[in-house]
Amino acid sequence: MRLAVLSDVHGNALALEAVLADARAIGFDVMVDLGDTVSGPLWPEDTLALMEKAGALAIRGNHDRVVGCDAPETMYATDRFAHEVLSPVVRQALADRPATLRIGPVLATHGTPTSDMDYLLHEATPHGVIERRHDTVAALLGDTGDAEVILCGHTHRAHAVRLADGRLVVNPGSVGQPGYSWDVPVPHVMEAGAPHARWALLERTGKGAQAGWEMTHRMVVYDWERASAEAARHGRAEWARSLATGFTA
Repeated sequence: MRLAVLSDVHGNALALEAVLADARAIGFDVMVDLGDTVSGPLWPEDTLALMEKAGALAIRGNHDRVVGCDAPETMYATDRFAHEVLSPVVRQALADRPATLRIGPVLATHGTPTSDMDYLLHEATPHGVIERRHDTVAALLGDTGDAEVILCGHTHRAHAVRLADGRLVVNPGSVGQPGYSWDVPVPHVMEAGAPHARWALLERTGKGAQAGWEMTHRMVVYDWERASAEAARHGRAEWARSLATGFTA
């Protein structure tokens, strides 16, 4: 089984096009979209069309939930932009996405299996963002049955760990938004440090006692200056900066 794992496209159709081309060149059996597909001052409709054409299995991220379920007057600008562009039918389809998905021995989630708002592999502290200890990750995951791999997104930072019980936990990073700031539980920034579009390739290899998973993080070049200019055109200077640089400031 070969999985192409994508997350946090955030309406960046240009980045998604580049990632899809890279994934097709390498080859895969199943593509998984871990959510937060459309929210962003870019190209929500084009992004969904590309993802649908790619045949990706998609779950719902926190921003997909907001766009699909919440009243526009309660939304931040990023979600409201997508809400205004997308039709009610499409918004309902986002709301109807499953929160988690099992694909054989793989469990796909956006944040953690019980919350699309909680970070799994990273923790925001008063001293900055840190990678969680493996025992903390295991506690947040809880019982995942016979899952060998857990896929997560949400933090936009590519990372992977193998837990003491053998489970592989993978965050592919963000396809379309390399940096953002947030204030929960404390003010913090998530930064990829480069403007590339990111995704991950997972492959189950071997048989019997020799079976295991190999994982590769991919960084893909695309026209991020054009994406940055589109965000600036919609009055989102902070998005324009992160798209062009991979940093929030």
